[in-house]
Amino acid sequence: MHKDLLKPGERLDDLQCRGYHIIQNPDTFCFGMDAVLLSDFATGCKKGRAIDLGTGTGVIPLLMEGRGKCTHYTGLEIQEYSADMASRSVSYNELEGKIDIVKGDIKEVPNLFKAASFDVVTSNPPYITQSHGLENEFEPKNIARHEILVSLEDVIKAAGYLLREGGSFAMVHKPFRLAEIIRLLSKYRLEPKRMCMVQPHKGKEPNMVLIESFKGGRPMLKVEPTLVVYNEDGTYTEDLLSRYGDGY
Repeated sequence: MHKDLLKPGERLDDLQCRGYHIIQNPDTFCFGMDAVLLSDFATGCKKGRAIDLGTGTGVIPLLMEGRGKCTHYTGLEIQEYSADMASRSVSYNELEGKIDIVKGDIKEVPNLFKAASFDVVTSNPPYITQSHGLENEFEPKNIARHEILVSLEDVIKAAGYLLREGGSFAMVHKPFRLAEIIRLLSKYRLEPKRMCMVQPHKGKEPNMVLIESFKGGRPMLKVEPTLVVYNEDGTYTEDLLSRYGDGY
C-alpha cells in the first residue's frame, strides 16, 4: 500500500498525532514548525467547518483533525503536485469523509465556495514580498515562501469572504509585517483577538507571530505569553514540546 501511494522522491512521514502520516517530497517543500504551531494555536470550532488556504501537502487539516478542532476540513491548494500529495495523504489516513482537498486559486474563492460557508479559516501563507532575483521563481519552494501567486491581502480578503459572522481566522506570519497584517484584517472586518510571538531563544527577537481574528468581533486583543522554542542547551522548551506530537 505504501509503495503504491508514493511517487519517485516522496516519503511517508509520521506526524506523531493519532498515528497520522503525511506524504512529502524534500525536493519540493516540507512543512515546518510554523504549520505545527498554527494548527495548535487555532481555536477551531468543534461542530464547524474549516478551510486552510494554501494548504500545501495538507499538514494543517491533518493536524487539526487529529486534535478534533472541527468536524470537517477543506484544504485549498493551487499547485497540482502539492494538492495531489495532500489528497493521497488524506486517502492513506482514511480521512476522505473528513478532509477535502480542492485544487484552486485563493484569488478565485468566490467561484469555488459560497460566502460565509466556513466557521474557521487558517493559513500559513508566503512570507516574503520580493521574488526578483530567484533562479526559478515558479519552483514549489519559492512559491511557498514568496508572494508569487498570492499576496497577503489576497489571503485575508479570501478569509473575510469565506467566514461566517463570528468565525475565526488564524494565521502565522512574520512580525515585521504585523502592522500591515492588522491594517488588512481591519479592512476586511476581521478583528484581531489573540496574538502570540515566537522567539527562537530567550532574549532573541521574535521570528514568527501567530494571530487569530474573528469576523465582526469587538476590539480587544489578548497578547499571550511569548513562546520560546529552544533552551540554552539547544533542546526544545517544555512549552514548545507541549504543542508538538502526541504529547499535546
